[in-house]
Amino acid sequence: MEEVNQAKRPDRVLSGMRPTGYMHLGNYHGALKNFVDLQSQYDCYFFVADWHALTTAYDETHTIEEYSREMVVDWLGAGLLPEHCTIFVQSKVPEHAELHLFLSMITPLPWVERVPTYKDTIDALQEKDLATYGFLGYPVLQAADILIYRAERVPVGTDQSAHVEMSREIARRFNEIYGRGTDFETSVMGLLEDHGQAFKNDFLACHRGFREGGSQEALEEGLTLVSSSTSLTRRQAEVLEGYLRGTGRVILPEPRALATETPLVVGLDGRKMSKSYGNTIQLRDKPEVIEQKVSRMQTDPARVRLKDPGDPAKCPVYTWHEIYLDEAQREWAANGCRTASIGCRECKQPLIEVINEEQTLFRERAEPFANSPEKVRQILEDGSEKARVIAKETMTEVRSAIGIANA
Repeated sequence: MEEVNQAKRPDRVLSGMRPTGYMHLGNYHGALKNFVDLQSQYDCYFFVADWHALTTAYDETHTIEEYSREMVVDWLGAGLLPEHCTIFVQSKVPEHAELHLFLSMITPLPWVERVPTYKDTIDALQEKDLATYGFLGYPVLQAADILIYRAERVPVGTDQSAHVEMSREIARRFNEIYGRGTDFETSVMGLLEDHGQAFKNDFLACHRGFREGGSQEALEEGLTLVSSSTSLTRRQAEVLEGYLRGTGRVILPEPRALATETPLVVGLDGRKMSKSYGNTIQLRDKPEVIEQKVSRMQTDPARVRLKDPGDPAKCPVYTWHEIYLDEAQREWAANGCRTASIGCRECKQPLIEVINEEQTLFRERAEPFANSPEKVRQILEDGSEKARVIAKETMTEVRSAIGIANA
């Protein structure tokens, strides 16, 4: 039996990463660290986006399986716990593809053409032939990834908020097209009757105030009335919300962006840390490798000699100080740079120590899984089975709403 609002689960969070190689510090601070923090607060689902890897690397599939496994090992090393979150593989839940197909039938072409990252990625990967439907339509697949789990929240940085907004628009369009079956209003009235005359009168007053008078206050009052009811199931609440808004039954709830802190981590050469630039520190790099990499990291070009003063604002290393070091250490580094009282090698030493300390923990947690691929396989198999239960439930409703018989 479905839970009532009083005992409802925490909001569901959904996110994924493409398996393009071993995780590095940019991946960790850009997304993975937030995943670890969120798993104790929400009902979290994190997936290996192997189909998404095909959108730009459709001719390089030989690495996908290995990178998928190693990426999950890095996730586990960073602190994701299978008992606190669901970790699964996108391609192991074929319902993603089915919902993507249905959504592609109703998504206007200009919607996908206007996605900001579409042209940016084409420009960045000029050596690739990206004139494919898969690349053009990947935002629709991304929407299917989110909507099939009825995720309330999607953790994103500001540069990805447009993708969540597009998922909301696609969900809204789907609900408007398929959410008003011939028995919808009859179902709503029966639902209101079941919850008492007082609740029915209050709800219909809010409905009239918003639908006939355009009162936002009436809408908010009605939404509060529904959300605070302890006798409505989650699906019943969604039906009433759809009727209140005038969109019909909410088959695919609209997700919300969950703003997360995503500091820009520059690479060893001063550019954004990226595998394609070869300027990364991987999460399982050994201490001697980390020391070697940080030691050769670019600094303020004005500091040619030890006695030359520098400017922390122009030094890529100082951006790492802001991520890793406390206020006193940052002040020490900034003052030493400006007055040339410390050298760049001395400035980097605290970073080497704190990164090594953090990554020693990563390596220790990852080692049992790195040495036992079977453990990783089982985690992904269990997670994919759990995810597919939800995906199947959603697709049963989607097919019924569209009018395509369920098997």
